[in-house]
Amino acid sequence: MADRTPPTAEPDWAALERALGVRFKERALLRQAAVHRSFLNERPDLGWESNERLEFIGDAFLGWTVAQELYARCLGCSEGDLTRARAALVSGRSLAGVARSIGLGAHLYLGEGEEATGGRNRPSVLAGALEAVLAAVALDRGTAAGRRLVLRWLGSQLDAVAAGAVPRDAKSALQEHAQRQGLPLPVYEVLEEEGPSHDRRYRVRVRVGVSSAGEGEGRRKREAEQAAAAQALRALAPETA
Repeated sequence: MADRTPPTAEPDWAALERALGVRFKERALLRQAAVHRSFLNERPDLGWESNERLEFIGDAFLGWTVAQELYARCLGCSEGDLTRARAALVSGRSLAGVARSIGLGAHLYLGEGEEATGGRNRPSVLAGALEAVLAAVALDRGTAAGRRLVLRWLGSQLDAVAAGAVPRDAKSALQEHAQRQGLPLPVYEVLEEEGPSHDRRYRVRVRVGVSSAGEGEGRRKREAEQAAAAQALRALAPETA
């Protein structure tokens, strides 16, 4: 990645390193993890690379680490339990929450359009950037450092699953709620699909009867559907959400 003068003052990388508990040997990797593709669409002259390739590595590393931890900790869990738990732990909503807790949004390079539409707080943007940061840590400081970071971020949730609190499948819960109430089964509709084939983003709406019950987004259509179902449950059956 070309190391050219940035267009504006650089974010406070030292503050982000403190939040991560990691000091980078090659800080350029951390900066790359913060570059959203919308920024490069407007500034191709910089010669920078977006965070998408790092996100690819981070997604795989995170999924493997969480799967391995769940396998080791949840000896009584079925394959279905493990699958639901992993999906909940690595969901866009979960990762966006972690990203907000370390102030990652303030460090992102975004295009003007993405900035104007709330990209710094958009779950899909934050989740992708967090995965890119994880990859940057694993590449710069080693996989053991990356693993420690995952356990710091998700350790309490992993402990809860190990104690028997397997996350519920929001789509199944919403369907069961609709059936109990004598309502039509939920119908999911893709409202928006964007990004290259290896980095799709979906926004989905779920309807229960004639009413729009919830919306959600994610990097996979199923993840977006789960997020939409979870929002619908919070609106229609808050006691079960």
